[in-house]
Amino acid sequence: MKTNAIKAKIQQGKAALGVISNFADPMTAEICAHAGLDYYIIDCEHGAITVAQALEIIRACEATGITPMARIRSTDAKLILQFMDAGVMGVMMPGVSTIAEVEALVKAVKYPPVGERGLGPVRSWDFGLGSMPQADYVHFANEQTLVLPQVEDMQAVENLEQLCKVPGVDGFIIGPRDLAMSMGFYDGPAHPEVQQTIDRIFEIVLAHNLIIGTTAGNAEQAKTLITKGAKIIMNYTGGMLGGAAKAFAGAGNL
Repeated sequence: MKTNAIKAKIQQGKAALGVISNFADPMTAEICAHAGLDYYIIDCEHGAITVAQALEIIRACEATGITPMARIRSTDAKLILQFMDAGVMGVMMPGVSTIAEVEALVKAVKYPPVGERGLGPVRSWDFGLGSMPQADYVHFANEQTLVLPQVEDMQAVENLEQLCKVPGVDGFIIGPRDLAMSMGFYDGPAHPEVQQTIDRIFEIVLAHNLIIGTTAGNAEQAKTLITKGAKIIMNYTGGMLGGAAKAFAGAGNL
């Protein structure tokens, strides 16, 4: 178990920038690390990535100094346990809108007394062969792991004040597209009503001194979000690659 570099960076008042990726190739994470990004979220919701494939991506992240996290498809405690034991340092969880769902997420990610995560001689604990005694490891792991539910629908927005009070939650990640869909705007989140709701989410989360994060399509959007108080800003690897490829291909239209 290593120190969570992005958690430390955020605690210093800085923003962490990274990507969410449904690419199964570990080299994608290596490229993102060498580009200077802070974290790499393995997308196991929209991506067909297995725990075994995630393990190889985590190894690549550790080797190149980028923090590995995962978006996992459900709050199934046994499934989350496999990702945690493999070495992810944070979980971004979709589809959690109620207090019970967020509490279940915390229980799955954190060891007792904060949660109910099972303990074994696994990779995240150096297979029980490292220098850190069990009690020290349990405490350290609970400090270093990030619990980040996503706010993707109006039920989560309506419950947000109470969700912010769930012990063990580090912050919330806004999913603008799904949020817009839940509000009846099927063409995207650019509508004033959606932006007003996003502003409300920022206000509530920041008032509870929790981390707020969301997506940015480019560097200028990221800068704007940072000035609003966002501390986790992510882009999508496919979008970044596609945008660069389109721009390059456009040079042939001269």
